[in-house]
Amino acid sequence: MTGAAPWLHIVGIGEDGLAGLTPATRSVVEAAEIIVGGDRHHNLSDSIAARRIAWPSPFDALVDQLNAFRGQRVVVLATGDPLWFSVGARIGRAIPPDQIVYHPQLSAFQLAAARMGWSMADVETLTVHGRPVEQMIAFIQPDARLLILTTGAETPARIARFLAERGFGQSSMTVLANMGGAEEKRFEGRADGWNHEVPAFNTLAVHCVAAPDAALLPRVPGLSDALFRSDGTMTKREVRAATLAKLMPMRGALLWDIGTGSGSVAIEWMRAARSARAIGIEPRADRRAMAAENALALGTPRFDLRDGEVPQALDGLPAPDAVFIGGGLSAAVFDAAFAALKPLGRLVANAVTLESETILAELHARHGGDLVRLSVDRAEAVGRYRGWRPSMTVTQWSLVKR
Repeated sequence: MTGAAPWLHIVGIGEDGLAGLTPATRSVVEAAEIIVGGDRHHNLSDSIAARRIAWPSPFDALVDQLNAFRGQRVVVLATGDPLWFSVGARIGRAIPPDQIVYHPQLSAFQLAAARMGWSMADVETLTVHGRPVEQMIAFIQPDARLLILTTGAETPARIARFLAERGFGQSSMTVLANMGGAEEKRFEGRADGWNHEVPAFNTLAVHCVAAPDAALLPRVPGLSDALFRSDGTMTKREVRAATLAKLMPMRGALLWDIGTGSGSVAIEWMRAARSARAIGIEPRADRRAMAAENALALGTPRFDLRDGEVPQALDGLPAPDAVFIGGGLSAAVFDAAFAALKPLGRLVANAVTLESETILAELHARHGGDLVRLSVDRAEAVGRYRGWRPSMTVTQWSLVKR
């Protein structure tokens, strides 16, 4: 703690502008020497005489710019709640919290839920504003209710297409624009017939309705192998579910997927927990292309794919919360990955060859953990009858870094 009075105020503002602020917050804005925000924010507060600063480009320069104003009365204007998918959270990660005062306004999510008559406890709140739109795909579930901050006028049509392609064309969609202002507008329709032209600044409400043949893509690991494009070198469904159970996806956690192949483990890791991240290391360009295609189709467009051979490719990567070794297994790769792994980090390595199995047995003898063999048989046609056809047995070693 610095002991100094806060010098930076981050103020949420709505379509009703200054009139919607509490008297105390309005006084803070009126007393500002410098006001930082986008064109829309400045237009909503143009009656106040202060030096006006636009969002910098690139946006990452904002914190340096704000620190240069230290010692003056600085206000940053943000839309709605500045800590809910907004600029306030980014600033708060870089500037000590005792130097900031937040002044929240009703968020777009709260306003949209009120317009729809939806309980906030029963909806998923998402943003694709300035982010890949494909990330909402992971949340398409029967009867799910989604509130989505969009990135432009074209975003609802793209989301409608995602829904229709997956058998959710009957889903209801409502675009809410300029909520709380004199120009508030509402547009309604179904995903399979969406044809509205909407304002660029909008919030989308979706009630997902599944057709009988809709694709069921739960966020619990164990998606069908058929959903992934692969050349056959893929961690299969049942083994993948067991692998992810040991990796333990958690919110915001980072996975290293070594020998990522089709990316199936990393993609399911990212789908299983909000804001989970993954770096996939794969030396073959064709497999990286497959993994990227799978990531887009299954709603994890931020999957970070890297070219390289391990263990050299691990140098300089951010420390992981979990590591999966699905290819390139060696004692040197384990040593490098385990050294980088955070405390309480999880490591899982799968092997199907005798040589790799021997390495796992030696590592288990040295480091402990769990060593198991996973065998899956599937019923298949044998002439006019059915029989069990075994898959290759997988040896799996897992441990937690204590």
